[in-house]
Amino acid sequence: MADRQVTASGKDKDGDITKLCKAGEAWSSRQKADAISDIENGTHTYYVQQAGTSRVNIAVVNGTTGKYLRSTADKSSSNNLDNLPDC
Repeated sequence: MADRQVTASGKDKDGDITKLCKAGEAWSSRQKADAISDIENGTHTYYVQQAGTSRVNIAVVNGTTGKYLRSTADKSSSNNLDNLPDC
């Protein structure tokens, strides 16, 4: 299992997360469905850790319209998936 740091996220026109990214990595871009499968199957973990912030894990959440990805809440908003640069 690889522990993958996420530094950017893809978003659709509604702001929903569509992919996780980190430039320079072999997996540099991972579509939402694939990342969900990775997390649920224990294949990989994903996390965000910006300079000066704590590490927050990315989890799969069951929403009313299906599964989605969400970073664990903490005191910083800079490590939220929604606030990461676009990829």
